[in-house]
Amino acid sequence: MGNYLINITAKLNPLFDFILPRFCSSCKEKLKVDEKVICRNCFSTIQIASTERIQHEFERKFIKEKIISGFYSHFVFEKDKALQNLIHSLKYEKKFKNGIFLGEIVGNEVKDKLKDWKIDYLIPVPLHSIKKAERGYNQSFFIAKGISRQTGIPVKQNLLKRSRNTGSQTTMTLIERKENVGGAFTIKRKTNVANKNFLLIDDVITTGATTAECGKVLLESGASKIYAVSVAIAD
Repeated sequence: MGNYLINITAKLNPLFDFILPRFCSSCKEKLKVDEKVICRNCFSTIQIASTERIQHEFERKFIKEKIISGFYSHFVFEKDKALQNLIHSLKYEKKFKNGIFLGEIVGNEVKDKLKDWKIDYLIPVPLHSIKKAERGYNQSFFIAKGISRQTGIPVKQNLLKRSRNTGSQTTMTLIERKENVGGAFTIKRKTNVANKNFLLIDDVITTGATTAECGKVLLESGASKIYAVSVAIAD
């Protein structure tokens, strides 16, 4: 029965694409039947983070504070490139499939590591209620959903709350970002945190200040260990 459904779907996909054509989130060219959210040419231009780069970023962003016990990111964020277009479409154009697509890629790459880390729950880094209301959703939830599909680890979307609107941090220095996010997060139910290992999920990690603050609150509430994963890292 399963193979039958797969065969039927494979035959119908070209028809669906003819009636409702899909377009690449980066170059806007029409996607082929076997392409998802981004065309093969654009996807091939996205830079994958090397093991050395990931380790360097972990040491630079997290190791000193001893809050985040482990870190992984799959891509390198580059301005005005395909990955930025993909994430932008997720954040501002309600392209939820982009988040799931990226999450599945990351989840497939990191699933063995998550077993070693013994992760109990995935936590999307939360948006403030005002920003979430304006946007209508948290983009990191869909990335976490994609990771969950690959790993089987459940997502806890409402455990961590952003209680203070920190605004945009794009132009802030590392010190300014740390000060800006200080005290911005709270735990809704501390009884659900004790002795658990959590994986924080975000789209792009720049300085790591927001991630570290989320981890700090979880540890203070009784969590055992905190890890972090993002789709991309940025300078």
